[in-house]
Amino acid sequence: MAEQAIGPRRIILEPREVPLGGVRGMSVLRSLPHRNLPTIGAWCFLDRFGPDETRMRVEPHPHIGLQTVTWPLLGEIRHRDSLGSDADLRRGQLNLTTAGNGISHSEYSIGENPVPLDALQFWVVLPESARHGAGGFEQHTDLPSLALTAAEGQDAAATVVLGEFAGVHSPATVHTPIVGAEIRLAPGSRLTLPLQTGWEHAVMLVDGDAEVAEHRMSLNELLYVGDSREGVEVSSADGALLFLLGGEPFGEDLVMWWNFAGRTHDEIAAARDDWEAASARFGIVPGHDERIPAPPLPPVRLMPRTRKL
Repeated sequence: MAEQAIGPRRIILEPREVPLGGVRGMSVLRSLPHRNLPTIGAWCFLDRFGPDETRMRVEPHPHIGLQTVTWPLLGEIRHRDSLGSDADLRRGQLNLTTAGNGISHSEYSIGENPVPLDALQFWVVLPESARHGAGGFEQHTDLPSLALTAAEGQDAAATVVLGEFAGVHSPATVHTPIVGAEIRLAPGSRLTLPLQTGWEHAVMLVDGDAEVAEHRMSLNELLYVGDSREGVEVSSADGALLFLLGGEPFGEDLVMWWNFAGRTHDEIAAARDDWEAASARFGIVPGHDERIPAPPLPPVRLMPRTRKL
């Protein structure tokens, strides 16, 4: 793991719109990876799909070397995977898929017609000690919560989605020191979010209005606040929903391409070949006749991502 302190920062990571899921997919807003910041702790990917009325159809696709964290805000999502898991997910529940050496899964909205849908989806890169293992799936329907004492106004409510926040631990399996927490601010409130000083953190404005570290947030903006902070002040005039993510800086090489997280170009190329050959490595997602084909590799060798902040 990285040892050198990054220091307190205040850097805005604006999302970009990208297509998801093939020809019958949808557009999403992507905040991570950022060209200057590939990871925040072990978090290496952040998409928001919605709010929208849509018919979501993300056909079976593969992963290696990461965990997929799905956190719905509105509507229901059906998850199916090559382990035989078949689970409907709704607000307040967490789906956590661990790819290990290889897994495939699909995500559909419920029903055949467009429905209101909104969700955050993250990837967490697995360390060397965990990335070669078997895949796994967890659904957590009862996550721990806590109150955060406000300096002004009502206390805030926090749900610990992944890892540890303010001494409270999520039951979901993690492999690095990490935090993922949803925080709801009451109108007219001001408080300090407690942070681990050796971890780096970022805050996303999901809904409402908020000021974070003296920066007035825009909707869907991700504010990177670096490390070496005991806390960060947040406030809201009319109420807000925030998502805090962070963790111990990830010190291993990371080569990311398409749905794969590895360490070298050759490793990524081998995973692509295995998916295109319908290798047993990724299994079969029951109930599907289609799957998403892998795009062609770029004409240059993939290199580890480096931070430029």
